[in-house]
Amino acid sequence: MRIVMTQNIHLDTATRGKENPGLRSKASPAGPLADQAGSLSQVRRLEFHLRGAYMKHHRNLLSVIAAELLFAVAASAQTYTPLYTYPQTNRNNTGILPPDAMSQGQDGTLYSTDAYNGAHNLGSVFKMTTAGVPATVYSFCPQTGCLDGTDPMGGVALGFDGNLYGTAQGGGKHAAGTVFKVTPTGTLTTLWTFANGTDDSVPIFPLLQAQDGNLYGVSLAQYNGQYGAFFKVSSTGVFSVLHDFTFTDGSNPNLPTWSTDGNLYGTAVLGGSPACAGYQYRCGVVYKLTPNGKETVLWNFKGFYGNDGALPEGVLVQGYDRNYYGATREGGNSANCGGGCGAVFKITPAGVLTILHNFTGHPDGAYPDTGLTLGTDGNFYGVTSAGGKFNAGALFKITPAGTETILYDYCAVRGCTDGFNPETPLVQHTNGKFYGNTTGSSLGGGVFYSMDVGLKPFAGLVTWTGKVGKTVEILGQGFNGATSVSFFNGVSATFHIVSDTYLTATLPTGALTGTVTVTTLTGTLKSNRQYLVIPQIKSFTPTSRSVGTSVVITGVSLRQTTKVIIGGKTASFTVNSDTQVTATVPAGAKTGQAISITTAGGTATSSGKLVVVPAISGFSPTSGPVGTSVTITGNSFTGATSVTFGGVAATSYQVVSDTKVTATVPTGAVTGPIAITTPGGTAKSATSFTVTP
Repeated sequence: MRIVMTQNIHLDTATRGKENPGLRSKASPAGPLADQAGSLSQVRRLEFHLRGAYMKHHRNLLSVIAAELLFAVAASAQTYTPLYTYPQTNRNNTGILPPDAMSQGQDGTLYSTDAYNGAHNLGSVFKMTTAGVPATVYSFCPQTGCLDGTDPMGGVALGFDGNLYGTAQGGGKHAAGTVFKVTPTGTLTTLWTFANGTDDSVPIFPLLQAQDGNLYGVSLAQYNGQYGAFFKVSSTGVFSVLHDFTFTDGSNPNLPTWSTDGNLYGTAVLGGSPACAGYQYRCGVVYKLTPNGKETVLWNFKGFYGNDGALPEGVLVQGYDRNYYGATREGGNSANCGGGCGAVFKITPAGVLTILHNFTGHPDGAYPDTGLTLGTDGNFYGVTSAGGKFNAGALFKITPAGTETILYDYCAVRGCTDGFNPETPLVQHTNGKFYGNTTGSSLGGGVFYSMDVGLKPFAGLVTWTGKVGKTVEILGQGFNGATSVSFFNGVSATFHIVSDTYLTATLPTGALTGTVTVTTLTGTLKSNRQYLVIPQIKSFTPTSRSVGTSVVITGVSLRQTTKVIIGGKTASFTVNSDTQVTATVPAGAKTGQAISITTAGGTATSSGKLVVVPAISGFSPTSGPVGTSVTITGNSFTGATSVTFGGVAATSYQVVSDTKVTATVPTGAVTGPIAITTPGGTAKSATSFTVTP
């Protein structure tokens, strides 16, 4: 018998308990993708979508047993290699579950989590060599009451300190999950234990150590009416919720990504505009968050009521064009999957969304559960959990323009020993190859594999933005005996080889934003991304200036200046050197504001504020009796506090614009210069106004 999941989900509140989360599936007759692989994926992912909304704890996955597996011979121009077959846990699965991510450690091995294996069958952090040799790093729940957590599910992320950071969805003091730090040698520190209160609970993603040095994370929606939270936690366990999702701005957020503009961009699987006020519509949002938690919804997916996708999953990834790319598990314009087979989209920082590809099930796959991974060739790589040639999932490449290529169809060999149902994201190792896992089922099929598409080894930047003097962390291979580390313009850096797979360098004076190159005994390794050199403004002179005159700005890393802002207006400028820029105070510049310089690496703001002195260029008429209305022209008149004629204050004047003031010649006025006083100072006319009888 074969079954496929419909979009109807029922809650069995009477039987929900520790081992029964309360989800019941509704079966319908088989559809185009209704086989063992596709059905299992549907069950698991629907459980994942709604787990946070309806569950406090997750213990067992639903499973579907199929009558048969499909067998075939693989035909691929790329090299796909199964490296390790995961054993079954005591829950009849491998424990490799979405959204598990793998991260490359400083030692060159890949680290992740298994939800159910380990010494206590309650999950583990493990590492895997690129040859497919696993080792347990930490087994959860050796502590009384499982205070260290249980069932870790999101993988782990590498921190700047070389430790791994992640979350456990169960266990902890309140049995609502934990945030943890674990060393590569297996020493675990619990940073936070969730209370299912204002801090939310049941996190299933690792932490993100952003380039600002802070650790950020997300948790899922809960029974208590919360729809997920965005939080910050320090490496010593100081915890704060920065944003609570409200459903209309998203529900069940995915972990965001740190952007080159210093904000965080991500997706939420559910929620959205009022038109998507119910879970059955399967919408979701794309959001932007500032580091302090201010959210902006960039896009509301229309779900099953539009062709822009439904259920965006996985971590949003920033492309080399600085736009963002992601995937929706369902939706799109294909009718082959009941609710759409999923889509790949691009969205700009301003929120303009473009659908790049709609999956059709056969032959290009269905249900891209994991989001996308940016390759060093500028293309995006991902997997679908179902569909493809053998309906067991597909591994694909898609260009930024939307051209999709299937690289491998899973279950392509007899017995499906190459794996099936990939539901976790790919990671590109610094050796150039992609690595990933298939989930499989109780029948097997869970493997760790590599995919070689011919991309070269590279230097992986762990830290990729900073000021001169900052330590730059670099992953790679063949570092023993490295002879140089240089930045985009060939400026060499001092460096320290920690191991053959990890080194640090000091960002040198004169370095420009761009590629980092590590020269080894066997060749050169280019960085997988640009290093962003942040500019600095040390001072400017003079500190008060009028419109049209020059200000000399001194600092560090100014050679790539693209914009100068003075008094809130864009200024013309000349780059004199890496330490000096000369700019002209622009018309309309306001007094008492900082000067900012933007380069390819970021924006610097001065600590001091420029005083913009007003200037009078002329007036008309040049003479007249008391009561004459005089129009005065010049610059920087905004905020004027007085106008005088020969030293006598005008009792009536009006600031028409920043360049024009009208004033009435006052009683008692004598022939002399006209003066206008503003917060920036006092301007006097070069000639006198003549007061006539």
